[in-house]
Amino acid sequence: MKHLFLTLMIASIVFSACGNKKQEGSKNTELANSPVKTSNSNSSEKLTKALFVQKVWDFTKSPNDWKYLGNKPAIVDFYADWCGPCKIASPILDEIGTEYGGKILVYKINTDQERELAQVFGITGIPAFLYIPASGKPVMMSGIGRSKEDTKKMFIENIEKYLLVKK
Repeated sequence: MKHLFLTLMIASIVFSACGNKKQEGSKNTELANSPVKTSNSNSSEKLTKALFVQKVWDFTKSPNDWKYLGNKPAIVDFYADWCGPCKIASPILDEIGTEYGGKILVYKINTDQERELAQVFGITGIPAFLYIPASGKPVMMSGIGRSKEDTKKMFIENIEKYLLVKK
């Protein structure tokens, strides 16, 4: 229980550190100054509103009724190019998408470019992750771990818990 509390506390600190405002005049590392990139291995896909309503959920036709349009579980990464924690999470999600090879889909939504999608999900801080099972309701989580290893472990635990549930 202490571990869960500590993890949630750290996640909330990281989550609020990024907020939803662009950092100006920041002297971040090279990693934090580079744009979020998706892997060339097709392990993730950037979504616009048009692609989102086509592949994930058409909230324009049924705003109060969640109906996942995909046939595989998915993770949606809500990020911004200027967000340091987002830049840490992005390559980890690409790696996980490759490792799970076709069992899950990884989508990415730039909250600066797709503000309407961020509003639909009530995104007020990033990174935020929507875990979508093949059937059932999605689960929203935010923040990353203290290290790359902790973050990857968190993603894998959530994938096993919410997306690839053994029946």
